[in-house]
Amino acid sequence: MKKIIRIVLSVLISVILNSVNAHNSDSVRNIILMIGDGMGVAQVYGGYTANKGFLNLEKSTYIGFSKTHSANKYITDSGAGGTAISTGQKTNNFHIAVDTNKQPLKTILESAVENGIATGLVVTASVTHATPASFIAHNISRYDSLDIAYDYLKNNVDIFIGGGKAHFEDRKDSVNLTDSLRQKGYEISYSIGDLDPASDKKLGCFVADYQPPSVIKGRGDYLPLATKKALEKLNRSKNGFFLMVEGSQIDWAGHDNDLEFLLTEVIDFDKAVGEAYAFADENPGTLVIVTADHETGGFSIIDGDLVTGNVEGVFGTDDHTGVMVPVFSYGSGAEEFAGIYENTEIYHKMRHLLGLK
Repeated sequence: MKKIIRIVLSVLISVILNSVNAHNSDSVRNIILMIGDGMGVAQVYGGYTANKGFLNLEKSTYIGFSKTHSANKYITDSGAGGTAISTGQKTNNFHIAVDTNKQPLKTILESAVENGIATGLVVTASVTHATPASFIAHNISRYDSLDIAYDYLKNNVDIFIGGGKAHFEDRKDSVNLTDSLRQKGYEISYSIGDLDPASDKKLGCFVADYQPPSVIKGRGDYLPLATKKALEKLNRSKNGFFLMVEGSQIDWAGHDNDLEFLLTEVIDFDKAVGEAYAFADENPGTLVIVTADHETGGFSIIDGDLVTGNVEGVFGTDDHTGVMVPVFSYGSGAEEFAGIYENTEIYHKMRHLLGLK
């Protein structure tokens, strides 16, 4: 009997160890970082209610919270918030991947490129906007879109999708950066339908001159489709990938105090989350992190109906707030993102899990 018990215990220990090893840092090959700009807990539950009791985010296996203050302000902007996540250092508001002394900070995207890992950016804003810029550019001002566009030539991101064509082609200095990107080996397209993820070239896709329209104004399924195409492209990499996807306009809806705008953008972002989670299910070694750089609007839900999808909400401000924001995680290494921590820790956790040198 004792021998049987020892055998059973040995088998159980082996199963437990194998389960733990399946989620250790060595198992993470791909990271999909999804940022719902301005998305706090109330925005998430508002989207859940408006979608009649369903969000893909509910599939998340671990949930944490990050503290978002910048180096010089209690309430961060997207430049400093994005920089904290992309570089692991707090900086001043409006800075883009530079420290408080205005010196460049290496981003996780740049480190991934150096380590032979494929990279991508997908956003519902201009690709020069604060959050995507924080991963690929270095500037003391998030508003210097023309200079930020130049940084796309200095990096080797494998695929980028978003608005902002005018910052590359209709510039005051008359330089056509799209031609420069083509000379560098990029295949440039101007609609998601023309984007070919099977191409051996690096890909850039501009879907608007400046900012893409909102869902309400006809954007359609652009974000989930762009996310899916980016994943198809990056999954061809032999060394894994890092992809940042931003639901940019959740923030804009908060600034506008526009409830319908807000809820439709959250639901749209969640559809892209669904694409990421489905990819993780089919590709072991994939980690999906869904978070925000800050909350916008001081949004509160005062009533709702899960059957009709009706949401009644109020806004406390037309600007950012200082509350902690959620961090949802799913897939390999997801357990690392439970707890409460500074937003800078998201960078350090990702870097560790990818094994970046």
